[in-house]
Amino acid sequence: MHAGDIVRLITLAAIWGGSFIFMRVLAPVLGPVVTADLRVLIAGLALIVYFRIIRFDPQWRRFWKQYLFIGAVNSALPFFLFSFAALHIPASYSVIMNSTSPFFAAVFSAIWLHDRLTAKKVIGLLIGAVGVAFVAGIGVAESSPMFNLALAACILAAVCYGASATYIKKAGSELTPMGIAGGSQLMAGLLLIPVIPLAPVRAAITPSVIVGVIVFALLCSAFAYLLYYRLIADLGPTKALTVTFLMPVFGMIWGASILNETITVSMLAGTALILLGTMLVLNVRLPGIISPR
Repeated sequence: MHAGDIVRLITLAAIWGGSFIFMRVLAPVLGPVVTADLRVLIAGLALIVYFRIIRFDPQWRRFWKQYLFIGAVNSALPFFLFSFAALHIPASYSVIMNSTSPFFAAVFSAIWLHDRLTAKKVIGLLIGAVGVAFVAGIGVAESSPMFNLALAACILAAVCYGASATYIKKAGSELTPMGIAGGSQLMAGLLLIPVIPLAPVRAAITPSVIVGVIVFALLCSAFAYLLYYRLIADLGPTKALTVTFLMPVFGMIWGASILNETITVSMLAGTALILLGTMLVLNVRLPGIISPR
């Protein structure tokens, strides 16, 4: 892995780790649906304008169904679920739960792509499940139906990411990374618009909220997805997925420094188990990650 790849990987982890902070701040004001919708709609529109400038053709007529499905499963639903969770649990919890996505990708790959679930992968899944139990156990004293529902929403979002990654691998071979980034974000934004009346804005919208939404959409979706798909093109999907190892670190750092969230030993232990399980599932060897290509 070249120095530029490492910089892009760390930058992406820092951005996506910070996205949970944005949701934690914006969702109580805008509500989970509006927060998720503005994120993807602004990002999608910005990317479409960018495509026009660079004269890139996402081939809407040919691939609109694929963009619609990916937008629904990889953006609209998980972004809503994480925005809902942001109303009830600290950002650190959400970003840790997000790191379970590769587990579900492995399960869906075994079902749809006939990728064998080896003993090593099964052990990784079990270790990751123990890690999730550690994190969920953090809030036993403060446990409530909404707390537990928020954790379940995070897990369901991770399931969505695993399903969409498998779908892209199975049916998206003709899609371009940039086309997926722009097409899926715009479709996700359009899908969420009819749902807005069910969860309208919850508080007054201030100038700082408007700025926050714009930065959130352009940085955490538009720019981040271009960066992510560039990593996939340069390194392949397995090494690009190592971004999930770094996201909880940044998520906890941002949560503690910006929102004064507490980092506990149980959180660190649970995160370590989840990441160890992820490494086993992905068959990642640390020396191989940093060695030259």
